[in-house]
Amino acid sequence: MARTHFRACNLCEAMCGIAIDVDGDRVLAIRGDKDDPFSRGHICPKAVALQDVHDDPDRLKWPVRRTTSGWQRIGWDEAFDEVARRIREIQSAHGANAVGLYLGNPTVHNYGSILFGLPFIQSLRTRSRYSATSVDQLPHMLSSLQMFGHQMLLTVPDLDRTQFFLCIGGNPVVSNGSIMTAPDVAHRLEDLRKRGGRLVVVDPRRTETAELADTHYFIRPGTDAALLLGMLHVMFAADKIRLGRLADFTDGLGTVRDLAKRFPPERVADFTGLPAEEITKLALDFCAAPSAIAYGRVGACTQEFGGLVGWLLTVINVVTGNLDRVGGMMFTKPAVDFVAIASASGQTGHYAKSKSRVRGLPEFGGEFPVSTLAEEIETPGDGQIKALVTSAGNPVLSTPNGARLAKALDLLDFMVSIDIYVNETTRHADVILPPTFSLEHENYDVALSTVAIRNVAKYSPALFEPAPDTRHDWQIFLELASRLDARGGAAQRAAVTAKKAVMSRLGAKGLLDLMLRAGPYGVRSLPFGPNLSVAKVEDAPHGIDLGPLEPCFPARLNTKNKRIALAPEVFLHDVPRLDAKLDESAKAKRNGELSLIGRRDLRTNNSWLHNSTRMVKGKDRCTLLMNPADAKKRKLADGASVRIESRAGAVVAKLQVSDDMMPGVVSLPHGWGHSLEGVELRVARAHAGVSINDVVDELAVDPLSGTAVLNGTPVKVTAARA
Repeated sequence: MARTHFRACNLCEAMCGIAIDVDGDRVLAIRGDKDDPFSRGHICPKAVALQDVHDDPDRLKWPVRRTTSGWQRIGWDEAFDEVARRIREIQSAHGANAVGLYLGNPTVHNYGSILFGLPFIQSLRTRSRYSATSVDQLPHMLSSLQMFGHQMLLTVPDLDRTQFFLCIGGNPVVSNGSIMTAPDVAHRLEDLRKRGGRLVVVDPRRTETAELADTHYFIRPGTDAALLLGMLHVMFAADKIRLGRLADFTDGLGTVRDLAKRFPPERVADFTGLPAEEITKLALDFCAAPSAIAYGRVGACTQEFGGLVGWLLTVINVVTGNLDRVGGMMFTKPAVDFVAIASASGQTGHYAKSKSRVRGLPEFGGEFPVSTLAEEIETPGDGQIKALVTSAGNPVLSTPNGARLAKALDLLDFMVSIDIYVNETTRHADVILPPTFSLEHENYDVALSTVAIRNVAKYSPALFEPAPDTRHDWQIFLELASRLDARGGAAQRAAVTAKKAVMSRLGAKGLLDLMLRAGPYGVRSLPFGPNLSVAKVEDAPHGIDLGPLEPCFPARLNTKNKRIALAPEVFLHDVPRLDAKLDESAKAKRNGELSLIGRRDLRTNNSWLHNSTRMVKGKDRCTLLMNPADAKKRKLADGASVRIESRAGAVVAKLQVSDDMMPGVVSLPHGWGHSLEGVELRVARAHAGVSINDVVDELAVDPLSGTAVLNGTPVKVTAARA
């Protein structure tokens, strides 16, 4: 019997409402939900991939063990027992830190993984923890921790009400927003211009977002911090600083003023590639706008000065009075308030409490930079990683020098992956534990709601009953945690059994219900509030609009003195490194190298939608973009095969000559490279492409934050040999 199911798509950050037409156990169509108050009927091409992944014959549904003759299906209890036993044995022999953990990006799109992943992490008792954070948004979290007192107190663009949107190193038209959950970004940006506002994009490539902009500035990769300091210099020199009400609770303005004096536009112009007069104009235009947003994303974060960029973007928003105000950078009031929950337990985040064992890079929030993972496996000594747990991640394709990491994974004594595919990373595992997929379990975007441009709540019930004898991700985490915790005597084992029984009965849905009831729209909001609970949000299949973002400082500040720290020492101490780079650049001679950056595609999401025929069909999108002048200089023709080589390695790709690229910069997309032996993804292997991370240098990091330098890798591009 045909019916329509409503939910939020959880393939990216946009949280688009979708309507799925179903007949029995068959999906007939997936379309935008026009009654969703947030997405208003918009979906991107990825939404139909929910059906493709659900129906994918390559998707794993039951545990498998790697044997000499191939993958062997085993029972869940056998798999859980083996994993727990091997982890205990390795930790007993080599110490707790001999077991590593890597969490991938899809973790934040699945509330079961978030809510039950933390107890599992605690059960592992290891400091050898890694995640996609250090190849993504870490600089923003570092600035939030240092300036506002909590790593999750992230600024969110008030996109629907701003008059000036400065976008640096981001492409929200393709990403659908990033740390800016905003469905239908393209139309929202068009609305910005219709109301007389301006869109300015700063990027080494003329991106899809730049195509919509009033102004696009090319900029050399890795120089955004110098640009922002040049803008600050202009703002102070022209007496355009206007903190407004923020002045009453902001410290460090004088320190920032003195710092900015050292970076006039004339000094940073050649370094950035922007003329001094354009830097001046950009700064003054930003200050003249009735409201404005300085926003930066992956290109701004994953570079050698990513930590400084994350800080300086916030500084500009503060000193122009555009933080915590309508039309500026604001903060959510989510129904599940992680900041309040963590603050109540004293967990605000921490930075550089310890250093990685081999290279001495700083930890952040209890995690080390993933660029160090391979060396921590390879290097003998106390704390060497002997076993690894991966969950919802493919670091061989998504982290620097994936080829080196792949070789390192073969050195492990044991590896277990919680994943639905045998991919470039999980092919190295001894055991794979596959959770159910999106349409087989309920979901609520507990993480992404904290960075949405409106306060919203939407619950997605399961569409299909899961296949017999399958497990949800939260059940997998709970089972493993229970087995690992039962290491003591009879009393401890009894306590673990009792705890497991309670948590199993509660489940992810029950835990969510408690958090909603305890949140800012829960029972405490009576008698006039929405009094949210799971039942309440479940009764609103199209979602609940809880209203626009509202000013919340200083009350929501989490610093001890309830004041904004505008000039934290950790950032000031890193500025001399930028000074030195500027001086070095002025003397440097060009050696024929190009600067490599990544890019995203609307139909792909990292690496894991490439097994959908609908997502990969059409023209080859794994191409190297190069400016015509650079191609002519190297005698390279459009469509030719070229070799891209760096210190880390080399790949061969098809050349696409385009004036969308800044001269001196080339671009290769992220997430491809499916030709490796043992990968069981039939569609992806037929459209393999090459991995940009086979040439991204794992030794290149932002030493301040530990973030990998994914953008700005020096490469040489030559004609590929036949």
